[in-house]
Amino acid sequence: MAVAVLVAARLLRGSGYWGRRSRFGLPAHRQFSSGGAYANIPLSTPLPGVPKPIFATLDGQEKFETKVTTLDNGLRVASQNKFGQFCTVGILINSGSRYEAKYISGLAHFLEKLAFSSTARFDSKDEILLTLEKHGGICDCQTSRDTTMYAVSADSRGLDTVVGLLADVVLQPRLTDEELEMTRMAVQFELEDLNMRPDPEPLLTEMIHEAAYRGNTVGLHRFCPSENIARIDREMLHSYLRNYYTPARMVLAGVGVEHDRLVESATKHLLGVQPAWGDTGAVDVDRSVAQFTGGIVKLERDMSNVSLGPTPIPELTHIMVGLESCSFLEEDFIPFAVLNMMMGGGGSFSAGGPGKGMFSRLYLNVLNRHHWMYNATSYHHSYEDTGLLCIHASADPRQVREMVEIITKEFILMGGTVDTVELERAKTQLMSMLMMNLESRPVIFEDVGRQVLATHSRKLPHELCALIREYGLWQMPQQPTPARLCHSAPQDVTSPPYPGVLRHSRVPSACGSRPLPILVPCRASQPHLVGGRAWSGCHRAEPGG
Repeated sequence: MAVAVLVAARLLRGSGYWGRRSRFGLPAHRQFSSGGAYANIPLSTPLPGVPKPIFATLDGQEKFETKVTTLDNGLRVASQNKFGQFCTVGILINSGSRYEAKYISGLAHFLEKLAFSSTARFDSKDEILLTLEKHGGICDCQTSRDTTMYAVSADSRGLDTVVGLLADVVLQPRLTDEELEMTRMAVQFELEDLNMRPDPEPLLTEMIHEAAYRGNTVGLHRFCPSENIARIDREMLHSYLRNYYTPARMVLAGVGVEHDRLVESATKHLLGVQPAWGDTGAVDVDRSVAQFTGGIVKLERDMSNVSLGPTPIPELTHIMVGLESCSFLEEDFIPFAVLNMMMGGGGSFSAGGPGKGMFSRLYLNVLNRHHWMYNATSYHHSYEDTGLLCIHASADPRQVREMVEIITKEFILMGGTVDTVELERAKTQLMSMLMMNLESRPVIFEDVGRQVLATHSRKLPHELCALIREYGLWQMPQQPTPARLCHSAPQDVTSPPYPGVLRHSRVPSACGSRPLPILVPCRASQPHLVGGRAWSGCHRAEPGG
């Protein structure tokens, strides 16, 4: 190959091709070169014949604020402009598994799988996808414990089509017998996948909520129990939709669209529309407030036949211990977010690096000091009336007791002194994660929709960063003060790989009734510290189980 190139170069040099001048007086260049006729044009001069680029400009009137308009029927329309050709538009509804107290569990999960099926205007899901394909669009539906989201990302020039499609999907679903049967199969498959998945985090999250809020609100099943799959029918779904899919409980959110156009499309497609389940009339909405109960939930599973490849996964016992925190409407929400970031954590085999939390407490005090710990991660779940701060840990079944004691110690140390460096690091990492996530258009859409749904307005990222910066050092209280966390009982969620491991799980016995001072972080100017015996009201595990 090298000889052939050398011969070709000599032939070109000998033929006088190099250095010849074209009839325009410019030196000739190789025909396969990317330079061509633009070789002598300086970089500061635009290329001739190339369209002029369109740059993003900041409109002094907008300043990228989130605009909110309420229609006559109570539906809120929120938009956030963003430079680009594509937009993300969706409808968020104040519904979910926490509102199923008067129904059998699983309706919200069922509706998630039924989303974007046939409607009054579209005969099938394929027709919906073909309509979106004309605008380069994709669709998705997700349900959580307190929110249901129907979203579409598409070319912003098809905004009216997208809003009309969303209105039809949300308000005019057909719910045919064939679709219900297909949904039953999809739900059953997801439950099987959940139980066979090597990652236990989704299942542990379900169990920790069940333990913390026994039989009420956010403690109700997020996933449809297998025994309820065959019991859910069209009449039951219509009853649920009639109560919770009302305009006053909805927000139409859009990112990358003009607010006036979005309001115009919402007025056209969502105002005065008769839903498929008929006139709403008097709605029967569950307005229960979350009641933290505490308790222990255990699950025994055989994971010997579950692996990602020919090598079996290690036999592990997973636990999750949690305490009640605060709702996202309270001032303490930001401090708890900082505390969660300060705890950090992760897996013992995850790659490290800047921004991975290698200096968080669960890494420094747990994973780096105890080689047998496979995982230690902090989570913070927050809702409109409660919250849950918990730590997930995994280890060999023979070392469950030591693992529980280590995690308990980390909860106790939350009430101790906080170093200035680790506090500033946690605050910086929280702001960095916030800003990084909000670079994505779908994340901005969810942030806009959830905030407007909960508070009728939206705090912008720079406002949240300012709130994060306001908090200073925390100190232990001199006298324990009765407060929210003092009466919280621990939750122990265990998922052992084989029989007999349950007897090793003794969260309450490891904690005993020792004082557990828990700190509610707050602004330095107004210290609000809490301490007390958090474990005294929990259920104690007997030595045999």
